[in-house]
Amino acid sequence: MPTTDLARFDATRYLQPLREGGSLPAVVDTGADGLFVVKFRGAGQGPKALIAELIVGMLARAAALPTPELALIDVGPAFGRSEPDPEIQEILKKSHGINVGLRYLDGAFNFDASAARELVSAELATRLVWFDAFVTNPDRTHRNPNLLVWRREPWLIDHGAALYAHHDWQSVDAARARGAFPLIKSHVLLEESGDLRAIDGEMRAALAPAIDDVLRAVPDELLLDSVNGREFATGDDARARYRGYLTTRLDASAGFVDAAIEAREALRREPRRRLQARR
Repeated sequence: MPTTDLARFDATRYLQPLREGGSLPAVVDTGADGLFVVKFRGAGQGPKALIAELIVGMLARAAALPTPELALIDVGPAFGRSEPDPEIQEILKKSHGINVGLRYLDGAFNFDASAARELVSAELATRLVWFDAFVTNPDRTHRNPNLLVWRREPWLIDHGAALYAHHDWQSVDAARARGAFPLIKSHVLLEESGDLRAIDGEMRAALAPAIDDVLRAVPDELLLDSVNGREFATGDDARARYRGYLTTRLDASAGFVDAAIEAREALRREPRRRLQARR
């Protein structure tokens, strides 16, 4: 499946806020094109959360990881004017233009490792641990797995917190780009993962040719959003910065793979915690 086939739809109706996360996404109707869960550029996490959502989501698709359809969602000036919540109104006013949506999976439910572990194969667990270490995704924990189960299959969602180095590009040198990802120790599927070194070559081969296509799909409107100050003169300058970071990290994958294996072995050595009965 191509990684850059991003459709662009107009938001027509604001249906329901999703208050589980801090960015206050919402289920939005796009008319004949259906329902999407939309993240808004005017939310507290800003446009970089949307950039991360696009880049990581498209890279996940390039690696054949199960991710809902991504789309660019246009929010017009009149959208959501009837919404009575002042917090939501403020977010929508700051979100005119391009936002990011994931196809709404009707009937999906949150993944719970204790109840749905058998739905995640060892192969998928291994590839997902590798991938999340690569994109430095802190949001795949037992407390907040950001996995949905839909039609008895797991689906990856919510990558806005990944690539967190881009919040402070000035501090990111080659050594930091090549660094391990210590937070992998909390990954919800770390203990179930298999031979991370064996799939390293496969994952690198899938992602290396996709990086340029993925970055070309990210709109200048997001890359040059000046809400946090203008960082780059052009969209291509921004893409070059992301490209340098991602390719450097990919070339040094052995470092984050070894760190993930070490964290997994430490986890397996820990004594099992007894479940406490609820009163």
